[in-house]
Amino acid sequence: MKVMIVDDELPARERLSSLLEEMAGYQVVAVASNGVQAVRLAQEVEPDIILMDIRMPGMDGLEAAGHISGMETPPAVIFVTAYEEHAFEAFETHAVGYLLKPVRRERLQEALEQACRPNRAQLGNLHDPSGQHSNARSHICARVRGNLELIPVSSVHFFQADQKYVTVRHDGGEVLIEEPLKALEEEFADSFLRVHRNALVSKARFCGMEKNSQGSFEVVLKNSRERLEVSRRHVAEVRRFLKSL
Repeated sequence: MKVMIVDDELPARERLSSLLEEMAGYQVVAVASNGVQAVRLAQEVEPDIILMDIRMPGMDGLEAAGHISGMETPPAVIFVTAYEEHAFEAFETHAVGYLLKPVRRERLQEALEQACRPNRAQLGNLHDPSGQHSNARSHICARVRGNLELIPVSSVHFFQADQKYVTVRHDGGEVLIEEPLKALEEEFADSFLRVHRNALVSKARFCGMEKNSQGSFEVVLKNSRERLEVSRRHVAEVRRFLKSL
């Protein structure tokens, strides 16, 4: 079976690779040092199993596993970490295994044997677009021409809902995702502000608010000609936010 190792520490990656070399039937096909690399490599090499660290700079293992679960055939994920307190959260994501460092060969063998293809169905609920993890995601994941594309939340200008889809406008263009705007608002409440029943705007992108020729208010965005309508019920809140800048 094809295995991918994800850990930000080189000794940890080498330790797992060494253990796997001693086991028949497993081949290390890729290694990654962070969550973003893990998501990209998972699509390229299509591993059967991922041995995933949890605490990594940038995107952590829990978020990366959530994005990876959006693949057409997601791999089984075994979390490998030095922190026992993550166990409950890891199993809430339907991971097939949880190993504490330093990893013993016997425990790794047991976890790998459990990570068979039928268990992949357990990953169907791993991705939680409602953002119920303790921290908001660092990236938004969208399916573009059959592949998963990661968009840093810091590059997003706004989210705008249109029926069942939400447009994510970002520095590199725009993508469509199928996540409720309400869930996005709750997850990113610290960094986005609702301006309309169908739109959330990044607080970092606000430049001002002006009336248009029809007498309605619009948000003026930094470094952009685009303007988003502010509904009457949200004008006061937007005005308060702008005064706080």
